[in-house]
Amino acid sequence: METTFSDAQLQDPNTARSNEILRKCVHCGFCTATCPTYQLLGDELDSPRGRIYLIKQMLEEGRPADEKTVKHIDRCLSCLACMTTCPSGVHYMHLVDNARAYINNTYKRPLGDRLLRSLLAFLIPKPRLFGLALFGAKLAKPFRFLVPGKLGSMIDFAPKIVYGPTATDAPQSHKAQGDLRKRVVLMTGCAQKSLVPQINEATVRLLTRHGVEVVIAKGAGCCGALTHHMGKEELSHGSAIQNIKAWTHELEHGGLDGVVINASGCGTTVKDYGHMLRTDAAWADKARVISTLTMDVSELLSKLDIKPTGDAPALKVAYHAACSLQHGQQIKTAPKDLLKAAGFTVVEPKESHLCCGSAGTYNLLQPELAGQLKDRKVGHLEATAPEVIATGNIGCMQQIGSGTKIPVVHMVELLDWATGGPKPAALD
Repeated sequence: METTFSDAQLQDPNTARSNEILRKCVHCGFCTATCPTYQLLGDELDSPRGRIYLIKQMLEEGRPADEKTVKHIDRCLSCLACMTTCPSGVHYMHLVDNARAYINNTYKRPLGDRLLRSLLAFLIPKPRLFGLALFGAKLAKPFRFLVPGKLGSMIDFAPKIVYGPTATDAPQSHKAQGDLRKRVVLMTGCAQKSLVPQINEATVRLLTRHGVEVVIAKGAGCCGALTHHMGKEELSHGSAIQNIKAWTHELEHGGLDGVVINASGCGTTVKDYGHMLRTDAAWADKARVISTLTMDVSELLSKLDIKPTGDAPALKVAYHAACSLQHGQQIKTAPKDLLKAAGFTVVEPKESHLCCGSAGTYNLLQPELAGQLKDRKVGHLEATAPEVIATGNIGCMQQIGSGTKIPVVHMVELLDWATGGPKPAALD
């Protein structure tokens, strides 16, 4: 794609990066075949190719974002299926992230939208406040019919059970059982602590049982993904620096074999810290180190030779591949191989490459489209007639779980059960 940025515009690192990405696009349109919003709406501007044109025009002209551009960029899930499909290596993630930051800085949203986004950016990264908000939403469920629009969708999101802090998530070191094989820090996340704290508990049991010391670093918190995808760079970079500082301390004082993440949406962002902070002289080098050390929990487990005890039944498991894992991190076979090795029968649904509609806060900000994608995904999962659905991302668990009666669990919960841990709570 030909671009016409001026030399002055290219002095800005984000514009220069966008220019590199834009020039790789050859207009082939392969991306339209795997774009969820294009599949639903059939609008070229709701495809990656269409959004690329809108972003190019906006950035080249150097003008504030307009309503039309914002509408179509907001509809993008950042599922990154287009990056898997693209034969030219267009790094759509960096391009759309830059566009969102540009929109945040140049476009004044309607008051209700501004307030909702600010509320989500404030609440979700803070586990205690988020837990209180979920409890309030749970109490409001009987009055859901009185609450229209997106606020009503937030009430729908509230789970049946809201959990408080668990001892597992407190800053500490969980010692390895038997011979020490590795020492890692575990990102405990933010929303996950209130929604399904059993994921972190299962992860710690599973890793320590296989000779891994698991450190919960003091000062680490939200990965910054939610605010990053809203274009709120100051907030997202602040979260990233907070984590880098905490994990670098552990790296320098005890040594680390990895930064392990059991929420793939977080993992995709943390692996990109090196890019996010590339122009920050104080943190760029440390960010690159942390990004290099970061791994999804399935990547680490694949190296540990997991030994099942035979206590868990050979359930039929429908595996849902989270977009952030299969497209964002290009991890496609490890989770399925681990589940099979643990004795489970693994099946995959049709359209396994398409998003379930969770996508961070997408199901709250774009509830209608997210609902259509959820129904489509749940239909394909249920068609496999599984006894349980497994995935590697908390957002997908909540989204899919809200549309089916089939239990939905994290992959590590099944692996923990298969190697001597308790039965996952969702299966009760």
